[in-house]
Amino acid sequence: MALFKKKNQQAEAEEQEKDTKLEVKQSVLEVLNNKLKGTLYDDCVILPKGYTIDVQIGRQQEAEGIKMLQVVFILKNDEEFDEALIEPVDSQGKTVDEAVQMAVDIFYGAVWHPMEQAAQKRNPVPFSVDYLRQHYDFDMYCQSVVRIGIKDKQPTMLLNYIKTDIPKYLGSKKYYWIRVYLAKFQDKQVCEVRINGSVCTELSKRFQPYIDGWDAETEFMSEKQYGIIVQREEDQCPFKKESVMEGAKECIEEMTKITNPDEYREFAQKLEASMTEKVSEDIEDSDLASTIGKSLAAEIRIFIPEILAKLTLGYTEGDSLFLLEGEGDNQQSIEFRKTQLRSYFYLQQAVLEFLSGQPSQEDVTRIVTNSVAFREMRKVMDKAKEQNKEIKPSDLYVPGTSYKIGVDGYKVW
Repeated sequence: MALFKKKNQQAEAEEQEKDTKLEVKQSVLEVLNNKLKGTLYDDCVILPKGYTIDVQIGRQQEAEGIKMLQVVFILKNDEEFDEALIEPVDSQGKTVDEAVQMAVDIFYGAVWHPMEQAAQKRNPVPFSVDYLRQHYDFDMYCQSVVRIGIKDKQPTMLLNYIKTDIPKYLGSKKYYWIRVYLAKFQDKQVCEVRINGSVCTELSKRFQPYIDGWDAETEFMSEKQYGIIVQREEDQCPFKKESVMEGAKECIEEMTKITNPDEYREFAQKLEASMTEKVSEDIEDSDLASTIGKSLAAEIRIFIPEILAKLTLGYTEGDSLFLLEGEGDNQQSIEFRKTQLRSYFYLQQAVLEFLSGQPSQEDVTRIVTNSVAFREMRKVMDKAKEQNKEIKPSDLYVPGTSYKIGVDGYKVW
């Protein structure tokens, strides 16, 4: 009887927590909608020009009479954005209403204000981007820094620290957003730069000397700044994200079954045909569809094992990719950034979805063994073992993935 009573109490507590989160979510949506002058519909805020904002409620805590709340804002625009802008916000107040208001104010100041600037083209900072025989022109819009716990220091435009590096991370997409987030309390700190949601290791390091100068022994301190970057021309990419995601899922499923080189070659040919068929739905030119289909198939089968290896083994990886062009003595390695290859983060999303399904260790291993980084890492670890040394994957750093696409007319999109 005691066991059943305990289970019932647990179920009641979970149901009560769920109801509380629903109430808080509704409160956040109402406050946000009032601030943005939008329309509440189907549990989200609908705004002009195709923008929608959904919210999710994370952890809720109380300490010494202070309510603490985590709200995740999800900003979408299916016509303009290649992916959703996801912004987690931590807030607090003496009441839940105060915490809700603080969360909305932080989101507005950090994200929506520069987004409004971009829509109205106010005070743009121009960037020109040249990489892999391509040229793009962008404008960046940024607002003041959102600060917590910092009182005796003049505000610093965080994006100025990486302004000269930003063009190196921009590719062919219409929209990019850069999020700089710094936080420190006593010996714990966060120093993070993300572009379209993905952590950029090398850019994050640029802020280490700055945050090292913070005195946060007695109070939590944080600074956050967004930059919204818009390409002046429309997105010219000839294929859809959905085609790459479908191809990635096919690849993952097939790779878990491969046991020998002959099966791998058969799989590669099958993936080429499948991707060519997918992109042909949107590209009338059959030669162009064939080139893009084969190119995407190669990117998919190359990068899925590398991404899965990085996510499961935990080694640190740089922001770069290295495209190998030419043959023999004439071969050259051209460095560019992962954020400049749009398919890379589609594939990362597909791998994360695969891992969320809790695949077997055998399935993960069959895919990871196709990773060049994994094979090189094993060599380093085996050599260290022979010398009676122990090296863990987390001790290793991989600058990035070198890859070669044997398709005439290959273009990095």
